[in-house]
Amino acid sequence: MGHIDVSSVFFSLPDGRPLLSDVSLRVGEGAKVALIGPNGTGKTTLTRIISGDLPAHEGAVSRSGGLGVMRQFVGSVRDASTVRDLLVSVAPERIRLAAEEIDRTELLMMERDSESDQMAYAHALVEWGEAGGYEQETLWDQVTMAALGVPHEKARWRRVATLSGGEQKRLVIEALLRGPEEVLLLDEPDNYLDVRAKRWLEQALVGSPKTILFISHDRELLARVATRIATLEPGAAGATLWVHPAGFATYAAARADRNARLDELRRRWDEERAKLRALVQLYKQKAAYNSAMAPRYQAAQTRLRRFEDAGPPEAVPLRQRVRMRLTGGRTAKRAVVAEQLELTGLMKPFDLQVWFGERVAVLGSNGSGKSHFLRLLAAGGSDPEPEHRPVGDVRPAPVPHTGLVRLGSRVRPGWFAQTHEHPGLLGRTLLEILHRGDEHRAGKPREEAARALDRYELARSGEQTFDSLSGGQQARFQILLLELSGATLLLLDEPTDNLDLQSAEALEDGLAGFEGTVVAVTHDRWFARGFDRFLVFGADGRVYESDEPVWDEGRVLRPR
Repeated sequence: MGHIDVSSVFFSLPDGRPLLSDVSLRVGEGAKVALIGPNGTGKTTLTRIISGDLPAHEGAVSRSGGLGVMRQFVGSVRDASTVRDLLVSVAPERIRLAAEEIDRTELLMMERDSESDQMAYAHALVEWGEAGGYEQETLWDQVTMAALGVPHEKARWRRVATLSGGEQKRLVIEALLRGPEEVLLLDEPDNYLDVRAKRWLEQALVGSPKTILFISHDRELLARVATRIATLEPGAAGATLWVHPAGFATYAAARADRNARLDELRRRWDEERAKLRALVQLYKQKAAYNSAMAPRYQAAQTRLRRFEDAGPPEAVPLRQRVRMRLTGGRTAKRAVVAEQLELTGLMKPFDLQVWFGERVAVLGSNGSGKSHFLRLLAAGGSDPEPEHRPVGDVRPAPVPHTGLVRLGSRVRPGWFAQTHEHPGLLGRTLLEILHRGDEHRAGKPREEAARALDRYELARSGEQTFDSLSGGQQARFQILLLELSGATLLLLDEPTDNLDLQSAEALEDGLAGFEGTVVAVTHDRWFARGFDRFLVFGADGRVYESDEPVWDEGRVLRPR
């Protein structure tokens, strides 16, 4: 069984800022290690260094047993690639190269069909067979049946963009778990998965003999899967890494104890340095008028120099303090009213009343229509009044429906989109966006904008463009825009998917103080504990309410 060994890795950003500082990590045979840390500390960068996509500026990485990688973009593929292309991209290297050669020589045959092209194609087929390509196709057949319910022959030319984010994730995870690589590197494998799929993922990871390093912000998944927790802690000289040698249940207490111990060590070091400096100053004064004290003065100087050369103990990690001030405002008692609402081709008609101040979680499997429902509310309902126009730069696409849904007076919807699609923000820096404002949000002076970014731990990213941020940083900035926009109805589509643990907790605290109504689509079991009503999109096409979260609804039964 394979392993990963990271030794004293340093990495700096193109602008010279240090990102990773002396990072070391060993993932032993068969271990399931979670890599966590605040957004922007370099988790994905570290995995790219381990996979060989990026070179470390200092340090070394070694591994054994073959490496299978699921990169962060899986789940949001929107290009023209096919299911076969996606499966090839995560196949062993020899299979991947053989498939690329077949594609290249096939294209040449279609364009020229010379004798040399035919020979090259024949050689490519021979290499495909010798590389185990036909056996790989048998494995892919099992993968597509498990993930999509159809054989590989039917699924292979389907565009990946037509799959849901959850289907893309499931396809790649199935391929990696069934593949020959003994070490897996999974970047947020649970994103886009509904709870049934997350439970499958938990069981699959726990039951796999493979060595697995994975990034996740899902607290339930961390608690059920991780045997050790590796944390990237932000620091002025770049993020450092420490490992909690047990599971997530004891992680918070262990981290608090560690930080308290580092605090105490630093306090003692500072006290000792102050004593040595005072001693040096004392002997300096005495040596000025008594030459017999000169040796003691020199000895004290030497002692201080050696003490300072040894350096202080490890610094206490910079504490992340995300402070969200979601205010809201009073609205009509009935914030949302739906009458015989049917999302065309998705769910059966249903009635619904959401009252001012309620927290409603929308649950159900992927593809059941939850995001469509949220998008309809974000557009202001069936026939929106001017006061119900959504705040922000994104105008939701129309949602085909019958029946009626309307918003109450003074209800201003603020929409957090699952895909972070904000064309109006692309290419613009965060400070520029806040400084200029928009029709719903007044512009802010640069100093005031910088303070707002600081509350969301985005101050250091103020000069970065929105599209250059990590997924978690984009999510935090979206929530900041909602805070500043005056929304009284928050419509949150998977808001915790990319948020780190501290940011997710800050969002929960912010929602607790929000004077308004919250409707959230979520598959986050931990996050859902803070809601008081649950609207469930069932497998039979019914939409019903529940007093408790319902996580076992399967895919909606529709003709395919």
